[in-house]
Amino acid sequence: MKIAMIGFGQAGGKILDRFLRYDSTRGTGIVGHAVAVNSAKADLMGLDYVPHENRVLIGQSIVKGHGAGTEPELGEKCTQEDIEEIQSAIDKMVSSEIDAFLIIAGLGGGTGSGGSPVLAERLQRLYVEPVYGLGILPARDEGGIYNRNAARSFQDFAETVDNLLAFDNDAFKSGGESLGEGYTEINDEIITRFGALFSAGEVEALGDNVAESVVDASEIINTLGEHGITSVGYASEVVENANDGGGLLDKLRGGNDQNGFASAGDATNRITALVRKATLGKLTLQCEVDSTERALLLVSGPPEALNRKGIDKARKWIENKTECMEVRAGDYPLPDEDRVAAIVVLSGVTEIPRVKEMQRMAIEAEERSEELKSQSEEGLEELIQYGDDEE
Repeated sequence: MKIAMIGFGQAGGKILDRFLRYDSTRGTGIVGHAVAVNSAKADLMGLDYVPHENRVLIGQSIVKGHGAGTEPELGEKCTQEDIEEIQSAIDKMVSSEIDAFLIIAGLGGGTGSGGSPVLAERLQRLYVEPVYGLGILPARDEGGIYNRNAARSFQDFAETVDNLLAFDNDAFKSGGESLGEGYTEINDEIITRFGALFSAGEVEALGDNVAESVVDASEIINTLGEHGITSVGYASEVVENANDGGGLLDKLRGGNDQNGFASAGDATNRITALVRKATLGKLTLQCEVDSTERALLLVSGPPEALNRKGIDKARKWIENKTECMEVRAGDYPLPDEDRVAAIVVLSGVTEIPRVKEMQRMAIEAEERSEELKSQSEEGLEELIQYGDDEE
């Protein structure tokens, strides 16, 4: 699947950079065009893979290149001021080679959360290709203001894109690591999941190892649909002796995996176990699985480890678990890979506890802000009154 990716703000730019690195090292060809947009000059200069001519600094007359901080209103103004410059950078793409647009943004800050919906509306008016968002939610401990921003921008972003692919930092945050290390690991998790999903349709590089049931760009687009929120599950397992030239039985023979889910000697059981783990384990956005409207299953790995019976069995299990009849499934052979991976896309989910929690935190932060403002005003009145008494 060829995508024009726009990294918006600090988080969006860094993730776009990682997508480009993933693309170049694995030869997937998923990034058809890349543009980084930011109101902070230093963030744009810190990118490694985005071409310099495709880095757009916005809002210089407003924030002077210092960024919008945690103020989405500033990010929105900066975007509106320089929307033509952003458009010029995007127009460098070859539109006939693009299947979709993907706007990547952290939703807790200022530039990405405020500007992404503005750009999404613009792209929707100008292009026939679908416009998707990849929205990154802040962790709970990042503070009330970030969660307040995210609650607001999540809704705005979802309303302006064809589908909002969500990733919750809180679900993947580990303890005992620095902030930089934490974000690096989280970004790796993002690329692993969405990189594997978007690269599935690029079958031209597979040579003779053509999938039995191809998941191409149209299958992904049909699954995402024209509205809704999407969460993605992922699970993988090393296939012992996958590329050592042994026979099929040798390549599939081995002990239980480290989590005790399936015997490595049974390709069917391995696939069904990985799909269960991907669906019921750590999703990019925790949700009630049975609130899914559309679903997609993709199994990738060495060709000899992909099993049609296992994929069919896993697809039926997803149908039962999600109570959704619109479930697509396919395989993606990777001859040089030593892992079997299951990617489960849950699209159109509606029961999302994390979003409700963010909305609650946003209300509490707003009430706290009003309370502090009231206290400050009362304190000022007391000072004024005290001064009058002294006179």
